[in-house]
Formats: sequence, structure tokens, C-alpha cells
Amino acid sequence: MNRLTTSQGAFQLTRFPEHPRDPFRAWDAADEYLLRRLTDPEAGPVDLSGAVAVVGDRWGALTTALAAHRPVQISDSYLARRATQANLERNGADPAAARLLTSRETPPDRVDVLLIRVPKSLAYLEDQLHRIAPAVHAGTVVVAAGMVKEIHTSTLKLFERIIGPTRTSLAVRKARLIFCTPDPALPRTPSPWPHRYALPADVGPVSGRTVVNHAGIFCAERLDIGTRFFLGHLPARTGADRVVDLGCGNGVLGLAAALGNPQAHLTFTDESYAAVASAEETFRASAPDGARADFLVGDGIADLAPGSADLVLNNPPFHSHQATTDATARTMFLGARAALRQGGELWVVGNRHLAHHTRLRRIFGNCTTVAGDPKFVVLRAVKR
Repeated sequence: MNRLTTSQGAFQLTRFPEHPRDPFRAWDAADEYLLRRLTDPEAGPVDLSGAVAVVGDRWGALTTALAAHRPVQISDSYLARRATQANLERNGADPAAARLLTSRETPPDRVDVLLIRVPKSLAYLEDQLHRIAPAVHAGTVVVAAGMVKEIHTSTLKLFERIIGPTRTSLAVRKARLIFCTPDPALPRTPSPWPHRYALPADVGPVSGRTVVNHAGIFCAERLDIGTRFFLGHLPARTGADRVVDLGCGNGVLGLAAALGNPQAHLTFTDESYAAVASAEETFRASAPDGARADFLVGDGIADLAPGSADLVLNNPPFHSHQATTDATARTMFLGARAALRQGGELWVVGNRHLAHHTRLRRIFGNCTTVAGDPKFVVLRAVKR
């Protein structure tokens, strides 16, 4: 746990789930820069008495610091929402101090102050700006924040095209602010997302199937090469298996499992609301008749009953925003072991250099290599 001290107060903040040895804080210099700007006497404090919306707050630092102004938070991350709830409670805020909306819910009708944490995904920023633009008026104060490496010319062009004229601040501690003046004359057009594409003709049972991709999910424009490799080495199974697509993204792996074994019952789970929506739409568009599936937004596989799964398929991420970390993969592997029945299997694809086999042997006591090439490896671990 770390202490963030700002002009709004001092706050004890942590990420979710909490890891005692997690080296990363629940905020960064961009969050601090934005909070300072809101009370800057030289530039003029921002009037927060109206409707305040916070988009993309990564771990609830902005929402917690501004709880007295009862902001609306809009987030695509289940973990960010849980972190926000925990941080609000930890700092003595009223549980109803902030209204927490997902990226798939309808934004507020009116926003007087719009605060945005620039996301890693330009597509997600585009989608969220389109969705909230109708709530912005000529007097709305729009301030976005990000680290310098996150803000590009393309980022500024999005603000210019969807909201209005845009300028940036000087960089402070490698963070920068974006100031945007709403232009009511700009047309308020719908978001172009989701996107759809047909899978290639050489990827087994899912060849040619339609994939639906909401903004911000991994490889929303094309099939990523790791998943392509995995599709060529999935286990051939029959019968009423309970199969989990863990960290499902757009659901291609789970769809392949359903097409390969129509008797299976699939569970698609991800911490991204957009990912689970994508997986559900992909499944509905391309699954065989009578195929069964559940769709869960949550912390990995934690919501599944222990010993309830026969097979877990996983292509774990190795980034948390801009940070490189194996903490997410470790959490996924531990959760998979708990959810699997005795004899159940976890199949994982990953970059060879990540050495997932070492972690899997520690957790499962075994790990075999199913397939590999110079870049990727498919691993199998069995719950004994």
C-alpha cells in the first residue's frame, strides 16, 4: 500500500488484487499532474461543483481523490473498479460517493468536467470519446493526462476530431496534460466500434468464422500470431467437458473448443467488459447450433467453483498498462489450478522467453511442452 499526497488530501491506495510484493503503485506521475492542475491557483482552479466524469481511471486514484465531488467513473476494467471500491472504502469515503459505470453502459447525459487517463489503446480512446461526446457542452472542461510515451500526434488528432481544439502542457516528470475545448459545431457521430473480421482459412475449426471485436481488446484488427499458433495445437477432446477460455479476449480459443467438441460447455472469462462482450458476440455469430456457454467478467477464474473445470485454455498477458509483469499470469495459473478437477488440464501459449514452464512446475508440480517454434511455446499442466 502507498500514500498519495495531493492538494485534495492524503490517500492510502493499492491495486487490486493486492500482492504484498507488488512493486507497482496505484497511481503515477500523470495522475498527480492532473490532480495538481485541478487546484492550480496560477492557472485557475477548475470548478468541480457540476457533473464530473472520470474516464479510464486505472486503479481509482483520481476517483478516490475527487470523491467529495461525487464523480462518475467509466472503466473497462473489472480490476480497476474493484480497486476503486476498495480505495474509496479504505479512505473513509461514502460507498455511494462515486458512480461506477462500465465501458459498455450508457454514459451520463451531461458532463461539466471531463477527466481522462489516456489509455494504451488508441481504439479504446476513440470509442470512449465518441460515446461521451454527446454529454459534453461548450462550457465543459476537458483535461486528459498520460505519460509522455502514451501521448502521440494520433492521440491529439482524436481529441481534435471528436471533441474540439486541443493543446498540450509542458512535460513534468515524464507526464503531460491534454487540454481540449469542446466545439459544439462538431458532428456527434456514433462510435465505429465494434469491428468484425473473418478468420484466415488455415486455422482449423475456426477458419473463416466471424470475429467481433469491441474497442481496446487485444489484436482487435487481426488474429494475433500467438493465438494462431495455439489454434494449431489445441487438445482434441469429446464429451461434456467444462472448458474455460481464461482471459478470453474476443473468444477465438473458446470458439475453437466449442467447434471441436460441440458437447462441451464453455465459460469465457476476462477482466475486460469489452473483451467479454466481444467473446459473447463472436460465440453467438459462429458457434455450432446448441452450443452452451457462460460469459463472466471478473478476476481471472476466481468466480468458478473449485474443481469444476476439465480444461482451461489460456493466452496470458504480460503487460499491465505500460508495466511488464508476470503477476497476471501467475494469478491466472493459480486460479486455474483451483478451478480444475483432479486430472484436469491447463493449456497455455506464451512467448518462449517468458519461461512460463518454470512457474507452472511450481504451481502444478508438472509441465510438458506440447509444441514450440522460435517465438512461442504451448505448455500443458495437469492437476494431480
